[in-house]
Amino acid sequence: MKTLSTLKFANSYSELAASLGTPIMPQPLKHPSLVHFNPLIAEKIELDPVVALDTRFIDIFSGNTILADMSPLAMKYSGHQFGQYNPDLGDGRGLLLGEVVTSAGKKWDLHLKGSGKTPYSRMGDGRAVLRSSVREYLASAAMAGLGIPTTHALAIISSQTSVIRENLETAATLVRVAESHLRFGHFEYLFYTGQHQQLQQLADYVIEHHFPELASAPSPYASLFKQICQRTATMIAAWQAVGFAHGVMNTDNMSILGLTFDYGPFGFIDDYEPSYICNHSDYSGRYAFDQQPSIGLWNLSALGYAFTPLLDKTEIDDGLEHYQHQLQQQYSHNMRQKLGLTITDETDTRLFSDLFQLLKQYQVDYTLFFRTLSQVSIDELPHGEHHFNALFQCTLALKTWLACYQQRLQLEPDTRQRLTIMRQHNPKYILRNYLAQQAIEEAEQGNYQLIDQLITVLAHPFDEHEDAEKLAQLPPHWGKHLEISCSS
Repeated sequence: MKTLSTLKFANSYSELAASLGTPIMPQPLKHPSLVHFNPLIAEKIELDPVVALDTRFIDIFSGNTILADMSPLAMKYSGHQFGQYNPDLGDGRGLLLGEVVTSAGKKWDLHLKGSGKTPYSRMGDGRAVLRSSVREYLASAAMAGLGIPTTHALAIISSQTSVIRENLETAATLVRVAESHLRFGHFEYLFYTGQHQQLQQLADYVIEHHFPELASAPSPYASLFKQICQRTATMIAAWQAVGFAHGVMNTDNMSILGLTFDYGPFGFIDDYEPSYICNHSDYSGRYAFDQQPSIGLWNLSALGYAFTPLLDKTEIDDGLEHYQHQLQQQYSHNMRQKLGLTITDETDTRLFSDLFQLLKQYQVDYTLFFRTLSQVSIDELPHGEHHFNALFQCTLALKTWLACYQQRLQLEPDTRQRLTIMRQHNPKYILRNYLAQQAIEEAEQGNYQLIDQLITVLAHPFDEHEDAEKLAQLPPHWGKHLEISCSS
């Protein structure tokens, strides 16, 4: 394990085209203090967790100083926002501080969110607020615990600096850790500005640092695009299976590594509603929960267009077709695991369709339904409707579906591990909006106990955690109707 002074840095991104970013120093926060530190993320970069007690840690990640080997840089990119191309994007409130290299040679970006104004801040102040920092900190931990590809967050730093949003709020910084912060928008920026040589250099950089096995492929760039399509499909299939809505799937929020990126107005579904819109600012429902798979294809098509200096149409179409196939295959696999099914049968589509119709019709909590089903044995199924009394009253439709489910299970070669499999793929705990809101409100009063409890539970969301049962309960009525917008 390393100290702050012995971290090894390699600032490879800053060696790319100068147009891809601007070197700039972070702007300090007043009287910073540590809100929370995640030792699991420290372990990824081989950083000794004891550094959280070091005042230098707070100074570095509040913008008051930097380590000698850091090379702070605001990234430049563009992207499609709600379907419209916007050339005027980039790290408007964040900086890539540097790239930590582990003893095994793995590279991790250290990114400071809320570090002050940059050339890409437009009309913003470049700050993050405590509210949004807590949401992203908890969300990244929740997704990691669920096994969904994501960026991570090492720590939150609060301050006595005030900023104005809808109201006067506390400025904070979030220390984000990721294998890469490269977005679809990086390639779009180079394409639309005619920097095609630099676009090829960026593609070479991605292959070298993240997909070295593709360097010897017959068509490395086609293989790269296909790999991005596959990773995006895997990520979105995982979102759909667990009931996660991102909220702002602009191309500048899409990772070329298929990582869940830029948590803003995200939400996990409570009562099952396929057209759930978690972003209060998404008036048309472009990024509704059930639109995410098609938006993934739209975004990849935009990326494919940016790849046209490197690929022909056939290669781009092949990648997009691969996305659709991979998404369907992976989603079907994920959903079968949620029902403890190990083989595929032609009746599966109808079984899931009827289930989703049932959940929607009776507004059943998505997470708790599957978790409850994970406790019901095969023998109990025909008369097991009483297990669901807390979710919705017994109905003929439920009994009918449970009977069909039992009949489907009879086709399985071995059902002895069914409940174990289901409990490994149906979380008991998710980051519901009301829990995040409660954690925010307590943090604004200087109480970080709920953040600590949530980080512990969300790291292992499939375990029982009997001392944290209240975090797995149905949300209160007010908790289902919180309005979350991009300003979060």
